[in-house]
Amino acid sequence: MIRTVDLGKQYGDFWAVRDLNLNVREGEIYGFVGPNGAGKTTTILMTLAILQPSRGGVYLFDDQIRASRADVRRKIGVVSEKQFLYPQMTMWEYLDFFGELYQVENRGERIAELATRVELDDVLDRRLGAFSRGMQQKVGFVRALLHDPDLLILDEPVSGLDPMGIRQVRDLVEEENRKGKTVFISSHLLSEVEKLCHRVGIMNNGRLLAEDRMDSLVRRLTEEVELDLEFSKEEPQAAEAVRGFDFVRGIFMEGKFLTVKMKADQDYRRDVVEALISRGHVPVGTRLRSMSLEEAFITITKENISLLTKADA
Repeated sequence: MIRTVDLGKQYGDFWAVRDLNLNVREGEIYGFVGPNGAGKTTTILMTLAILQPSRGGVYLFDDQIRASRADVRRKIGVVSEKQFLYPQMTMWEYLDFFGELYQVENRGERIAELATRVELDDVLDRRLGAFSRGMQQKVGFVRALLHDPDLLILDEPVSGLDPMGIRQVRDLVEEENRKGKTVFISSHLLSEVEKLCHRVGIMNNGRLLAEDRMDSLVRRLTEEVELDLEFSKEEPQAAEAVRGFDFVRGIFMEGKFLTVKMKADQDYRRDVVEALISRGHVPVGTRLRSMSLEEAFITITKENISLLTKADA
């Protein structure tokens, strides 16, 4: 759906983006994260043909086509970190204008439906200049969805939203994805990215450092994970059921709770649970404690900075 090949953007001697090879697959929610100045927004602007690359190319919809083409733009919905609205217009007038621009059928019904989803249906006749930043962000999201695009590109889409607004946007993103839409999200709210995204790409210093599923990133970055198991009663012999596995690094038993430290090279939960059940120890709950996206992000970017420092020494 989105693929970049050796994409780069240079300003003088500075490379904002360098040798970028992204691969956003059709039908997935892809999280694009990195510290401020990593090159995320520059990448998005090149993807949308707002900035011209210094080298490399962008492929959209399996073809090397430009997002500036009218037929391509109709397939894309964009939400930026800051909305540039027409303050003298009412919300209805603004959305109706874009609905007409994109030739949306039954646009009145579509506007009303989406406004209700973000709880702005009672302010459709209010001028946009009176809207708070969070309300403006919701209007931008409604505008992006209005023409039912195949691809959503979201740059800090929940910026300025309160927790309820963030939840509403998250629900909308998940609903659109269930309909088959591809979603590309750039965000500094790593907890939201972790909840929403199927895969993540981590940028730093203009380069893509990692691109993978969360569980795969964790396995690459950690040596151990902990599996917490709970039983309905004390099971003092449960630890013996898993002690012989070569992937077990440690066992701790306290009352009804068993913690198993395991190698992180693959998912061993099924092996542990099946071994316990075969010995008559049936867990009523399990929880895997592993690295969060925030921890993975910090680890990867720190390693990159360390490597760059050594290279410059």
